[in-house]
Amino acid sequence: MTSNRIPGRRLLNAPGPTGIPDEVLDAMHRQSMDLADPRVTDVIAACEDGLRWLCGTADATPFTYISNGHGAWEAVIENLVPPGGAVLVPGSGHFSDSWAAHVEALGRRALRTPWREGHPIDVDAVEQVLRADGLDEVVAVFAVHTDTASGITSDVDALRQAIDAAGHPALFVVDAVASLGASPLAMDAQRIDVLLGASQKGLMMPPGLAFVVANAAAQAVAARHPHPRHYWDWRLRSGPQPYHKFCGTAPLHLLFGLRAALGLLRQETLPAVHARHRRLAGAVHAAVEAWREGGVINFFCHVPSARSVSVTAVLVREGASGAVDPEALRTVARERFQVGVAGGLGPLAGRVFRIGHLGDLNEAEVLGALGGVEAAMHALGVPCGQGASRAAA
Repeated sequence: MTSNRIPGRRLLNAPGPTGIPDEVLDAMHRQSMDLADPRVTDVIAACEDGLRWLCGTADATPFTYISNGHGAWEAVIENLVPPGGAVLVPGSGHFSDSWAAHVEALGRRALRTPWREGHPIDVDAVEQVLRADGLDEVVAVFAVHTDTASGITSDVDALRQAIDAAGHPALFVVDAVASLGASPLAMDAQRIDVLLGASQKGLMMPPGLAFVVANAAAQAVAARHPHPRHYWDWRLRSGPQPYHKFCGTAPLHLLFGLRAALGLLRQETLPAVHARHRRLAGAVHAAVEAWREGGVINFFCHVPSARSVSVTAVLVREGASGAVDPEALRTVARERFQVGVAGGLGPLAGRVFRIGHLGDLNEAEVLGALGGVEAAMHALGVPCGQGASRAAA
């Protein structure tokens, strides 16, 4: 009898979905319960309290959706922006472009600031657009904290300061899908009005849950505009019963997992979680710095301080002479060396591969992933500098 089983475990170093801890899998491996069971209410309350803690807010309200992060985008658009209304989406790469396109697809206007490849959001450009908005037509600034496609993290505090410097009343809405649970964020201290995230990255969960945490100012704006909405409507998700909070059946098993994941983060403590992500990202950055000595590999992000602790986009040489095929590299890394890394998205497709280093990861897993990627480079004859493993260690 033949078997296709490969001994050991394939390393998952994509920026999402990320690995799921055994404690989370175990929490989800249980029978469903009657939705009127008081334990359901307890689970939902624990998840909401945990999200408030993780997002650094005392009293903002979490709204949880059975969706991916794009559903959270739609929720903030539908609740905050009336038809024909405008938002400012600062350029940060593929995901800011995608969010702006989502805004426009729903009949709203998206103002954009230019994005320079390899750089974080241009904060000065944000301030200039807001200063030019003399009629205060911009309802909100929709900013992507960490763009998963480019591996670039923008400065939330600087963006808040730009809004203030412009004297503009726009709400500050932050997409933290790729950064929450990896990078420090605190809604109240940083004066973020709405923070949105999803389950499959730093929260160490399967895909399928998205959430929006909205403060009183944002909810007041949502209450004022009359555009019809239902599934995404924050007002309809504020009732006391579980079906009110989810516009129908609650996703019990995902909530069981979320409660367990938040418990693991609490147990580790956020300072330790953030320090671990900085340490693991530093190892990856050190390896890429060594690889680039071969002349065909480089960082996509040109600004070292903006390289994210969640994911590193690695730029490869293009063109006829000495070109590197990142998809071939990914295939060899996965199939021969059991390391799963991600490819480029949008305009970066075929130009980068991405090493994820967030979620439930430790030093051995990151060092193993770097070894597998380097082995794939050697197998394909990709020139790379020496000493990456030593630098990472």
